[in-house]
Amino acid sequence: MPSSINSAITPARSEHAPRRQRTRPADRTRVLLRFADQGGGAREVVAQRLASGGMLVIDRAEPGGGDERLLAHLAPDEPFENAVLAARCYAQDGPRAGRPRRVLQADRDARPEGECEPQPFLPGASVIRCRGAARAFRLGLLDGAMSIPELRWTAVDRGGLAAEATVVSLREVIASVEAYEPALRITAGALAGARATAAGAVGGDAHSCSVLRQEHARVCSSPIVLNRGLREAVLAALARGDTSMSEIAIRCGRVKRDRRGNVSGETSWLARRIGLLAEGGAARPTPWIHTDVLALIARRGLALSPREVEL
Repeated sequence: MPSSINSAITPARSEHAPRRQRTRPADRTRVLLRFADQGGGAREVVAQRLASGGMLVIDRAEPGGGDERLLAHLAPDEPFENAVLAARCYAQDGPRAGRPRRVLQADRDARPEGECEPQPFLPGASVIRCRGAARAFRLGLLDGAMSIPELRWTAVDRGGLAAEATVVSLREVIASVEAYEPALRITAGALAGARATAAGAVGGDAHSCSVLRQEHARVCSSPIVLNRGLREAVLAALARGDTSMSEIAIRCGRVKRDRRGNVSGETSWLARRIGLLAEGGAARPTPWIHTDVLALIARRGLALSPREVEL
């Protein structure tokens, strides 16, 4: 873990360098900082640009680049400064956050965050059923105020044949099933099909996708994410006896004191964040959590990389 930083952040490569030099594989890796671990071994934090456009922030041994540990996986649209920020946070909080997991080939092959493989839109295959729920969700064309049909998600009965369907947002579909798939895949396929239709590449009747496209963009870019993966990680740690709800809350800085001054963790705060307890005035727990809070609980509370508990 970082114990001392031996060099400042490496300056970015000059923009006046020849293009052929900047695009070589070696130039896809930039050193952000160097430090000595607790055993005195030399290590470095680097940013590696992926073929998909994303970036991995990695802690690795120096020299040779062995024992690679994943610190962050940045999306293609994130600025390089986010990699620098991740390295600095690791240098400050690494010893408390625990040892990150090893980098896998799947990390380098993964598609950018929120990007879905376009699939053809098939109305008969666009029903999502929730296990144990009284309703399902269907993506289809609805008659609206416009002169052309509108493509929207609707809530229907479990057979998918309700006479009167209720229009819902893509975010509500995801929240109901507590999973991004297959809702994102179906939506991305429908939007890709609509673009092809508009371009004249395929036949079919025109329809409006403006609202659905905005909903899809908001879900993919929002800092508010599902908390199911984090909840499962917390419950698994409790089942193993590794920690307690109170200890996790204390690690996250959420403490309370009784009349005698005894300190304990604010377990109700943690239970609300991971979807075990409803907020005050709410009928049921929320399936959502802000990425900053998720990262706090994952790193400090569970000693895990946030990506290990993100869905």
